[in-house]
Amino acid sequence: MLTYKAMYKFLEEGVHGEVLDFPGTISFAEDLNKTRRSLANALVDMAEVNLSRGESLPKPDASITDPEADLEEPIHLILSAASRIQVLPDLAAS
Repeated sequence: MLTYKAMYKFLEEGVHGEVLDFPGTISFAEDLNKTRRSLANALVDMAEVNLSRGESLPKPDASITDPEADLEEPIHLILSAASRIQVLPDLAAS
């Protein structure tokens, strides 16, 4: 499990969310709960993209902060490993 830092800013239109120590991971929704869920999904998506490209994940940095944030809190990334085996027809036997 990796623990990053999420920040939320309350706006007239809704709530902006961002993972401060995982660049590019942002979200926006009408309320805090929806933004939290959306940001968690965005974090998983960003991690999967990094890994599928062979890139490392950003190192969590608990010291990072945003002075304009209305709320900051930990956000956890839990990854699991799996393997896939695909059996294709033997085209040489045809």
